[in-house]
Amino acid sequence: MKKLFSSGLSVFLSLFLLASCGGDDKQLAMVQKAVAIESGEECHLCGMIISNFAGPKGELYRKEQQNTVHKFCSTRDMFSYYLDPENQRNVSVMYVHDMSKMPWEAPDDGYFIDAKSAWFVAGSNKTGAMGKTLASFSKQEDARTFAKAYGGKVINFEQVKLAVLM
Repeated sequence: MKKLFSSGLSVFLSLFLLASCGGDDKQLAMVQKAVAIESGEECHLCGMIISNFAGPKGELYRKEQQNTVHKFCSTRDMFSYYLDPENQRNVSVMYVHDMSKMPWEAPDDGYFIDAKSAWFVAGSNKTGAMGKTLASFSKQEDARTFAKAYGGKVINFEQVKLAVLM
């Protein structure tokens, strides 16, 4: 009984510490997972129905709204939102589809990846909800292969700027 109580107490303390450490992005990412995009859900930025469009989508969590996922109809819309300085400092985690795992026309929500470690192709001839969008990949080699086939330039997360989105 003592061992069971001790084990239960350590689990409780671990969960309490996790919940109370709101500033650690790695701990938040453990709790804030990508979720499926349901039919009829609207883009947080433009209000369009997300599932009506091809191409990679994005999701993010804000630090002060830890249980609310914000979903976007394209990676371009997600980055347009994120790159606003007020939003940028308040985002804890971002997810994008890994387009090497699925067809462009039907992104699979089982293949979201951390946007900060993703590779992107900007300027390809593939379009998303709002026209040109950033194709997202977990591996740089896959991004290069896509760029050879559809045009565009391979960039990493740090290189995504508003000028790239235009």
